[in-house]
Amino acid sequence: MIGLTLGRYLFTRYVSITFWFLTGIAAIIFIINFTELSGRLGGLPNYSVGLTLGIATLQTPMIMMQAVPFVALISAMTTLVSLNRKYELVVARAAGISAWQFLLPICLGALAYGLATILLLNPIAANGFERSQLLEVEIRADGGGIGQPASPWIKQRTSEGETIIGARRVLNRGLELADATFLRIDPRGDLYERIDARRAYLRDGHWELRSTVRTRTGESPRRASTVRIDTNLSPEFVLERLAAPETIPIYELPRKIAAARSFGLGANAFAMHFHSLVALPALLVAMTLIAATVSMRFARMGQSATIILGGVLAGFLLYVVSVLVKAFGSAGFVPPVAAAWFPVLIASFFGVTFLLYKEDG
Repeated sequence: MIGLTLGRYLFTRYVSITFWFLTGIAAIIFIINFTELSGRLGGLPNYSVGLTLGIATLQTPMIMMQAVPFVALISAMTTLVSLNRKYELVVARAAGISAWQFLLPICLGALAYGLATILLLNPIAANGFERSQLLEVEIRADGGGIGQPASPWIKQRTSEGETIIGARRVLNRGLELADATFLRIDPRGDLYERIDARRAYLRDGHWELRSTVRTRTGESPRRASTVRIDTNLSPEFVLERLAAPETIPIYELPRKIAAARSFGLGANAFAMHFHSLVALPALLVAMTLIAATVSMRFARMGQSATIILGGVLAGFLLYVVSVLVKAFGSAGFVPPVAAAWFPVLIASFFGVTFLLYKEDG
Protein backbone atom coordinates (compact mmCIF):
# COMPACT_ATOMS: atom_id res chain seq x y z
CA MET A 1 0.00 0.00 0.00
CA ILE A 2 1.03 3.59 -0.62
CA GLY A 3 2.34 5.43 2.42
CA LEU A 4 0.09 7.89 4.25
CA THR A 5 2.54 10.76 3.75
CA LEU A 6 2.83 10.21 -0.01
CA GLY A 7 -0.92 9.70 -0.34
CA ARG A 8 -1.62 12.94 1.54
CA TYR A 9 0.92 14.77 -0.62
CA LEU A 10 -0.66 13.59 -3.89
CA PHE A 11 -4.17 14.34 -2.64
CA THR A 12 -3.19 17.83 -1.45
CA ARG A 13 -1.34 18.51 -4.70
CA TYR A 14 -4.42 17.66 -6.78
CA VAL A 15 -6.79 19.64 -4.55
CA SER A 16 -4.49 22.69 -4.63
CA ILE A 17 -4.19 22.66 -8.43
CA THR A 18 -7.97 22.19 -8.78
CA PHE A 19 -8.62 25.12 -6.44
CA TRP A 20 -6.41 27.49 -8.42
CA PHE A 21 -7.92 26.38 -11.71
CA LEU A 22 -11.42 26.98 -10.33
CA THR A 23 -10.41 30.39 -8.99
CA GLY A 24 -8.94 31.46 -12.32
CA ILE A 25 -11.90 30.20 -14.33
CA ALA A 26 -14.35 31.88 -11.93
CA ALA A 27 -12.53 35.20 -12.39
CA ILE A 28 -12.61 34.87 -16.19
CA ILE A 29 -16.31 33.94 -16.16
CA PHE A 30 -17.12 36.87 -13.89
CA ILE A 31 -15.31 39.41 -16.08
CA ILE A 32 -16.87 38.14 -19.31
CA ASN A 33 -20.35 37.90 -17.78
CA PHE A 34 -20.13 41.38 -16.26
CA THR A 35 -19.06 42.83 -19.61
CA GLU A 36 -21.92 41.08 -21.41
CA LEU A 37 -24.49 42.18 -18.81
CA SER A 38 -23.27 45.78 -18.92
CA GLY A 39 -23.70 45.86 -22.69
CA ARG A 40 -27.17 44.30 -22.48
CA LEU A 41 -28.55 46.28 -19.52
CA GLY A 42 -26.52 49.49 -19.73
CA GLY A 43 -29.21 51.47 -21.56
CA LEU A 44 -32.01 50.78 -19.06
CA PRO A 45 -33.15 53.48 -16.59
CA ASN A 46 -32.60 51.32 -13.50
CA TYR A 47 -29.10 50.21 -14.52
CA SER A 48 -26.35 50.55 -11.94
CA VAL A 49 -22.84 49.14 -11.76
CA GLY A 50 -23.47 47.74 -8.28
CA LEU A 51 -26.55 45.77 -9.32
CA THR A 52 -24.79 44.45 -12.42
CA LEU A 53 -21.80 43.36 -10.34
CA GLY A 54 -24.23 41.55 -8.05
CA ILE A 55 -25.94 39.79 -10.96
CA ALA A 56 -22.61 38.74 -12.47
CA THR A 57 -21.44 37.42 -9.09
CA LEU A 58 -24.65 35.44 -8.54
CA GLN A 59 -24.57 33.93 -12.04
CA THR A 60 -20.90 32.89 -11.90
CA PRO A 61 -21.44 29.63 -9.92
CA MET A 62 -24.11 28.48 -12.41
CA ILE A 63 -21.76 28.99 -15.35
CA MET A 64 -18.93 27.32 -13.42
CA MET A 65 -21.05 24.17 -13.11
CA GLN A 66 -20.59 23.67 -16.86
CA ALA A 67 -16.80 23.83 -16.50
CA VAL A 68 -16.51 21.33 -13.62
CA PRO A 69 -15.70 18.22 -15.76
CA PHE A 70 -13.05 20.09 -17.76
CA VAL A 71 -11.44 21.41 -14.58
CA ALA A 72 -11.22 17.83 -13.27
CA LEU A 73 -9.57 16.67 -16.50
CA ILE A 74 -7.08 19.54 -16.73
CA SER A 75 -6.27 19.40 -13.00
CA ALA A 76 -5.49 15.67 -13.15
CA MET A 77 -3.34 16.11 -16.26
CA THR A 78 -1.50 19.07 -14.74
CA THR A 79 -0.89 17.18 -11.49
CA LEU A 80 0.51 14.10 -13.22
CA VAL A 81 2.59 16.04 -15.76
CA SER A 82 4.12 18.20 -13.00
CA LEU A 83 4.94 15.09 -10.96
CA ASN A 84 6.55 13.59 -14.06
CA ARG A 85 8.65 16.64 -14.82
CA LYS A 86 9.97 16.71 -11.27
CA TYR A 87 10.78 12.98 -11.49
CA GLU A 88 8.50 12.28 -8.53
CA LEU A 89 6.58 9.59 -10.39
CA VAL A 90 9.89 8.07 -11.52
CA VAL A 91 11.06 7.85 -7.91
CA ALA A 92 7.69 6.42 -6.82
CA ARG A 93 7.87 3.74 -9.50
CA ALA A 94 11.47 2.93 -8.52
CA ALA A 95 10.28 2.45 -4.93
CA GLY A 96 7.86 -0.21 -6.13
CA ILE A 97 4.68 1.88 -6.05
CA SER A 98 2.32 0.95 -8.87
CA ALA A 99 0.33 3.39 -10.98
CA TRP A 100 -2.88 2.28 -9.27
CA GLN A 101 -1.46 3.15 -5.86
CA PHE A 102 -0.44 6.72 -6.66
CA LEU A 103 -3.58 7.27 -8.77
CA LEU A 104 -5.79 6.38 -5.80
CA PRO A 105 -5.24 9.68 -3.87
CA ILE A 106 -5.83 11.68 -7.06
CA CYS A 107 -9.04 9.76 -7.79
CA LEU A 108 -10.14 10.37 -4.19
CA GLY A 109 -9.45 14.06 -4.76
CA ALA A 110 -11.63 13.98 -7.89
CA LEU A 111 -14.35 12.21 -5.91
CA ALA A 112 -14.17 14.84 -3.16
CA TYR A 113 -14.27 17.57 -5.82
CA GLY A 114 -17.43 16.03 -7.28
CA LEU A 115 -19.11 15.73 -3.89
CA ALA A 116 -18.27 19.35 -3.06
CA THR A 117 -19.73 20.37 -6.42
CA ILE A 118 -23.11 18.72 -5.94
CA LEU A 119 -23.44 19.42 -2.20
CA LEU A 120 -22.06 22.97 -2.06
CA LEU A 121 -21.64 24.55 -5.49
CA ASN A 122 -24.94 23.29 -6.93
CA PRO A 123 -27.22 24.79 -4.22
CA ILE A 124 -25.23 28.04 -4.32
CA ALA A 125 -25.51 28.13 -8.13
CA ALA A 126 -29.24 27.39 -8.20
CA ASN A 127 -30.20 29.88 -5.49
CA GLY A 128 -27.79 32.51 -6.78
CA PHE A 129 -29.11 32.22 -10.32
CA GLU A 130 -32.71 32.63 -9.13
CA ARG A 131 -31.71 35.70 -7.12
CA SER A 132 -29.91 37.12 -10.17
CA GLN A 133 -33.12 36.72 -12.18
CA LEU A 134 -34.97 38.81 -9.59
CA LEU A 135 -32.33 41.54 -9.76
CA GLU A 136 -32.42 41.56 -13.56
CA VAL A 137 -36.22 41.87 -13.47
CA GLU A 138 -35.83 44.89 -11.15
CA ILE A 139 -33.43 46.54 -13.60
CA ARG A 140 -35.84 45.94 -16.48
CA ALA A 141 -38.88 47.10 -14.50
CA ASP A 142 -39.16 50.57 -16.05
CA GLY A 143 -37.55 50.21 -19.42
CA GLY A 144 -36.95 46.65 -20.43
CA GLY A 145 -40.17 46.28 -22.35
CA ILE A 146 -42.38 43.22 -22.32
CA GLY A 147 -41.33 41.04 -25.21
CA GLN A 148 -42.22 37.55 -26.27
CA PRO A 149 -41.77 34.95 -23.53
CA ALA A 150 -38.59 32.91 -23.79
CA SER A 151 -39.99 29.85 -22.00
CA PRO A 152 -42.42 27.28 -23.42
CA TRP A 153 -46.13 28.05 -23.28
CA ILE A 154 -48.59 26.23 -21.02
CA LYS A 155 -52.36 25.99 -21.30
CA GLN A 156 -55.02 25.99 -18.61
CA ARG A 157 -58.75 25.34 -18.96
CA THR A 158 -61.24 26.68 -16.39
CA SER A 159 -64.87 27.79 -16.28
CA GLU A 160 -63.71 31.11 -17.76
CA GLY A 161 -62.35 29.34 -20.85
CA GLU A 162 -58.86 28.52 -22.05
CA THR A 163 -55.80 30.59 -21.23
CA ILE A 164 -52.34 30.16 -22.74
CA ILE A 165 -49.55 31.36 -20.45
CA GLY A 166 -45.92 32.21 -21.14
CA ALA A 167 -43.22 34.05 -19.22
CA ARG A 168 -39.65 35.23 -19.64
CA ARG A 169 -38.66 33.95 -16.21
CA VAL A 170 -40.04 31.57 -13.61
CA LEU A 171 -39.25 32.68 -10.06
CA ASN A 172 -39.82 31.44 -6.53
CA ARG A 173 -40.05 27.74 -7.51
CA GLY A 174 -42.98 28.24 -9.90
CA LEU A 175 -45.03 30.60 -7.72
CA GLU A 176 -44.08 33.76 -9.62
CA LEU A 177 -43.70 34.69 -13.29
CA ALA A 178 -41.85 37.74 -14.58
CA ASP A 179 -42.79 39.47 -17.86
CA ALA A 180 -45.75 37.13 -18.29
CA THR A 181 -48.23 36.96 -21.17
CA PHE A 182 -51.75 35.54 -20.83
CA LEU A 183 -53.68 34.81 -24.03
CA ARG A 184 -57.40 34.24 -23.37
CA ILE A 185 -59.50 32.19 -25.79
CA ASP A 186 -63.30 32.09 -26.01
CA PRO A 187 -65.37 28.86 -26.32
CA ARG A 188 -65.31 29.16 -30.13
CA GLY A 189 -61.51 28.99 -30.09
CA ASP A 190 -60.93 32.64 -30.98
CA LEU A 191 -58.37 34.82 -29.20
CA TYR A 192 -60.26 37.68 -27.58
CA GLU A 193 -57.82 39.16 -25.04
CA ARG A 194 -54.10 39.45 -24.35
CA ILE A 195 -52.81 40.46 -20.93
CA ASP A 196 -49.16 41.43 -20.44
CA ALA A 197 -48.05 41.57 -16.81
CA ARG A 198 -44.80 42.57 -15.16
CA ARG A 199 -45.42 40.00 -12.45
CA ALA A 200 -47.87 37.12 -12.09
CA TYR A 201 -48.27 35.36 -8.74
CA LEU A 202 -49.82 31.91 -8.44
CA ARG A 203 -52.23 32.05 -5.51
CA ASP A 204 -54.65 29.41 -4.24
CA GLY A 205 -56.97 28.91 -7.21
CA HIS A 206 -56.09 32.04 -9.17
CA TRP A 207 -53.36 34.08 -10.82
CA GLU A 208 -52.75 37.57 -9.46
CA LEU A 209 -51.37 39.76 -12.24
CA ARG A 210 -49.75 43.11 -11.45
CA SER A 211 -48.81 46.09 -13.64
CA THR A 212 -50.81 44.80 -16.57
CA VAL A 213 -51.69 45.94 -20.07
CA ARG A 214 -54.97 44.43 -21.35
CA THR A 215 -55.57 44.32 -25.09
CA ARG A 216 -58.97 43.23 -26.44
CA THR A 217 -59.96 42.76 -30.06
CA GLY A 218 -61.13 46.07 -31.52
CA GLU A 219 -60.28 48.07 -28.36
CA SER A 220 -57.37 50.24 -27.27
CA PRO A 221 -54.95 48.76 -24.70
CA ARG A 222 -55.94 49.47 -21.10
CA ARG A 223 -53.65 49.48 -18.08
CA ALA A 224 -54.64 47.94 -14.77
CA SER A 225 -52.69 47.62 -11.56
CA THR A 226 -54.12 44.18 -10.69
CA VAL A 227 -55.98 41.50 -12.63
CA ARG A 228 -57.24 38.18 -11.28
CA ILE A 229 -57.59 35.05 -13.45
CA ASP A 230 -58.91 31.74 -12.13
CA THR A 231 -56.63 28.72 -12.45
CA ASN A 232 -56.43 25.05 -11.60
CA LEU A 233 -52.66 24.83 -12.05
CA SER A 234 -50.27 23.82 -9.28
CA PRO A 235 -46.79 25.29 -8.69
CA GLU A 236 -45.30 21.87 -9.52
CA PHE A 237 -46.97 21.88 -12.94
CA VAL A 238 -45.80 25.42 -13.73
CA LEU A 239 -42.29 24.61 -12.52
CA GLU A 240 -42.09 21.40 -14.57
CA ARG A 241 -43.34 23.11 -17.71
CA LEU A 242 -41.52 26.45 -17.56
CA ALA A 243 -38.49 26.26 -15.25
CA ALA A 244 -35.05 24.98 -16.21
CA PRO A 245 -33.98 21.96 -14.09
CA GLU A 246 -30.62 23.64 -13.41
CA THR A 247 -32.38 26.27 -11.27
CA ILE A 248 -33.48 23.66 -8.68
CA PRO A 249 -30.96 22.63 -5.96
CA ILE A 250 -30.19 18.92 -5.80
CA TYR A 251 -31.78 18.47 -2.37
CA GLU A 252 -35.13 19.79 -3.69
CA LEU A 253 -35.16 17.77 -6.90
CA PRO A 254 -36.49 14.44 -5.48
CA ARG A 255 -39.45 16.22 -3.89
CA LYS A 256 -40.17 18.22 -7.06
CA ILE A 257 -39.95 15.08 -9.20
CA ALA A 258 -42.30 13.16 -6.89
CA ALA A 259 -44.79 16.05 -6.81
CA ALA A 260 -44.74 16.42 -10.60
CA ARG A 261 -45.28 12.70 -11.11
CA SER A 262 -48.18 12.74 -8.66
CA PHE A 263 -49.91 15.10 -11.11
CA GLY A 264 -49.26 12.71 -14.00
CA LEU A 265 -46.26 14.60 -15.37
CA GLY A 266 -43.19 12.80 -16.65
CA ALA A 267 -40.61 15.16 -15.08
CA ASN A 268 -37.95 13.54 -17.29
CA ALA A 269 -35.84 16.70 -17.50
CA PHE A 270 -35.75 17.06 -13.70
CA ALA A 271 -35.03 13.34 -13.20
CA MET A 272 -32.26 13.51 -15.80
CA HIS A 273 -30.67 16.50 -14.09
CA PHE A 274 -30.87 14.82 -10.69
CA HIS A 275 -29.22 11.59 -11.85
CA SER A 276 -26.58 13.57 -13.76
CA LEU A 277 -25.66 15.35 -10.53
CA VAL A 278 -25.56 12.06 -8.61
CA ALA A 279 -23.27 10.57 -11.27
CA LEU A 280 -21.01 13.65 -11.41
CA PRO A 281 -18.41 12.48 -8.83
CA ALA A 282 -18.00 9.21 -10.74
CA LEU A 283 -17.73 11.16 -14.00
CA LEU A 284 -14.88 13.22 -12.54
CA VAL A 285 -13.08 10.04 -11.49
CA ALA A 286 -13.51 8.77 -15.06
CA MET A 287 -12.04 12.06 -16.32
CA THR A 288 -9.07 11.48 -14.00
CA LEU A 289 -8.51 8.01 -15.45
CA ILE A 290 -8.57 9.47 -18.96
CA ALA A 291 -6.02 12.06 -17.86
CA ALA A 292 -3.82 9.31 -16.41
CA THR A 293 -3.70 7.42 -19.72
CA VAL A 294 -1.89 10.33 -21.40
CA SER A 295 0.00 11.98 -18.53
CA MET A 296 1.93 9.28 -16.70
CA ARG A 297 4.46 8.44 -19.39
CA PHE A 298 7.84 10.02 -18.70
CA ALA A 299 7.92 13.32 -20.59
CA ARG A 300 10.68 13.69 -23.16
CA MET A 301 11.46 16.74 -25.24
CA GLY A 302 8.67 17.55 -27.68
CA GLN A 303 6.92 14.25 -27.01
CA SER A 304 4.13 15.03 -24.59
CA ALA A 305 2.20 17.83 -26.36
CA THR A 306 0.47 15.59 -28.90
CA ILE A 307 -0.36 12.96 -26.30
CA ILE A 308 -1.81 15.54 -23.91
CA LEU A 309 -3.85 17.08 -26.73
CA GLY A 310 -5.27 13.62 -27.36
CA GLY A 311 -6.30 13.41 -23.71
CA VAL A 312 -8.03 16.79 -23.90
CA LEU A 313 -9.89 15.71 -27.04
CA ALA A 314 -10.89 12.43 -25.37
CA GLY A 315 -12.26 14.33 -22.38
CA PHE A 316 -14.11 16.74 -24.65
CA LEU A 317 -15.59 13.80 -26.57
CA LEU A 318 -16.78 12.28 -23.29
CA TYR A 319 -18.43 15.58 -22.36
CA VAL A 320 -20.17 15.82 -25.76
CA VAL A 321 -21.45 12.25 -25.43
CA SER A 322 -22.70 13.05 -21.91
CA VAL A 323 -24.61 16.10 -23.15
CA LEU A 324 -26.06 14.15 -26.09
CA VAL A 325 -27.21 11.24 -23.93
CA LYS A 326 -28.59 13.71 -21.39
CA ALA A 327 -30.74 15.26 -24.12
CA PHE A 328 -32.16 11.81 -24.93
CA GLY A 329 -32.85 11.22 -21.24
CA SER A 330 -34.57 14.59 -20.82
CA ALA A 331 -36.78 13.85 -23.83
CA GLY A 332 -37.78 10.48 -22.40
CA PHE A 333 -36.17 8.35 -25.13
CA VAL A 334 -33.75 6.80 -22.62
CA PRO A 335 -34.33 6.15 -18.89
CA PRO A 336 -32.67 9.02 -16.96
CA VAL A 337 -30.65 6.64 -14.75
CA ALA A 338 -29.19 4.86 -17.77
CA ALA A 339 -28.53 8.13 -19.60
CA ALA A 340 -26.66 9.56 -16.60
CA TRP A 341 -24.46 6.52 -15.92
CA PHE A 342 -23.79 5.22 -19.43
CA PRO A 343 -21.01 7.75 -20.29
CA VAL A 344 -19.43 7.24 -16.86
CA LEU A 345 -19.27 3.47 -17.23
CA ILE A 346 -17.94 3.61 -20.79
CA ALA A 347 -15.23 6.15 -19.90
CA SER A 348 -14.22 4.19 -16.79
CA PHE A 349 -14.06 0.95 -18.78
CA PHE A 350 -11.77 2.39 -21.44
CA GLY A 351 -9.62 4.24 -18.90
CA VAL A 352 -9.10 1.18 -16.71
CA THR A 353 -8.53 -1.08 -19.73
CA PHE A 354 -5.90 1.23 -21.21
CA LEU A 355 -4.11 1.61 -17.88
CA LEU A 356 -4.11 -2.16 -17.37
CA TYR A 357 -2.60 -2.60 -20.82
CA LYS A 358 0.11 0.01 -20.19
CA GLU A 359 0.97 -0.85 -16.60
CA ASP A 360 0.34 -4.58 -16.32
CA GLY A 361 0.87 -5.70 -19.91
